[in-house]
Amino acid sequence: MKKLAFAATLMMGTSAASIAAADCGEVSITEMDWASSAVVTYVAKFLLEQGYGCAVSTVPTTTEPAMASVAETGEPDILTELWTSYTSVYEELRDEGKLVELSKVLSDGGVEAWWIPAYLAEEHPELTTLEGIKANPELVGGLFHDCPSGWGCDITNNNNFKAAGLGEAGVERFQHGSGETLATAIAAAAEAKEPWFGYYWAPTSVLGKYPMVQVELPAYDPDTHICNGLEDCATPGLSSYPVSNVVTAATQAFVDREPEAAELMKNLTFTNAQMGDVLAWQENNQASYEEAAVYFLTTYKDTWGGWLNDDARAKLSALLQ
Repeated sequence: MKKLAFAATLMMGTSAASIAAADCGEVSITEMDWASSAVVTYVAKFLLEQGYGCAVSTVPTTTEPAMASVAETGEPDILTELWTSYTSVYEELRDEGKLVELSKVLSDGGVEAWWIPAYLAEEHPELTTLEGIKANPELVGGLFHDCPSGWGCDITNNNNFKAAGLGEAGVERFQHGSGETLATAIAAAAEAKEPWFGYYWAPTSVLGKYPMVQVELPAYDPDTHICNGLEDCATPGLSSYPVSNVVTAATQAFVDREPEAAELMKNLTFTNAQMGDVLAWQENNQASYEEAAVYFLTTYKDTWGGWLNDDARAKLSALLQ
């Protein structure tokens, strides 16, 4: 608890010692509008400030505006948690030399899949296959819980659903009105140990809190997946989602200007299990992103201690003990 309080105090702002040290200049870093990316941002901010003496400013943004800003102005310096499959501009900026890929910030990649709760899989292992679900639709409650209309997963899931023949087998596709109600459905089923079957993604607080098992789908096939993403796909087929490449990138100017800080960001990666645990803790404690970053720093010191250079490790030695 003492370490938690100490880290929380430091997270409130750059210390005078860090500013005086001037080991590193001003650095701008994105604060994307989803939980895992914000946690990455505040963990990075803490380490850059307290370990490397940077003066870090966060830039609230989302993927496309951040890309446009880098293309037009060369800022912000660091872009955390870019899901590269959802923006073609990233590869263009990287190929032009305006962005440098530093790390696979989610080392397992972003995972989209169809799931059932672990307790249901333990009781009825046949439900981890589509054939098992089609033979026993009542065991999953007769529903496929899907993402809201208008999301990227909407059309893809609908085409997979049709190709799987789930409707003919007696499973109804139920689209939730929001991501919040989809998450609530998982939580409610888990608390009551009731059936649940549907779409979700990781890392998230929901999958960090409630163990889920993927339902087996055929291996990812690029052509099938592309067609399934089209409303007018003439021949829907079955394909798993690809594992999304999730990276931290920075401008070439930042890498050249602050090589030690850039080296830190190359090392900064999280497993989905680690991030899921942090997000579950944040939700359970109704905590801020800064507090979730403190939880990571105090819980996973063996992980982030290995990211630091010798000077930064010495500065943060009190937290590493």
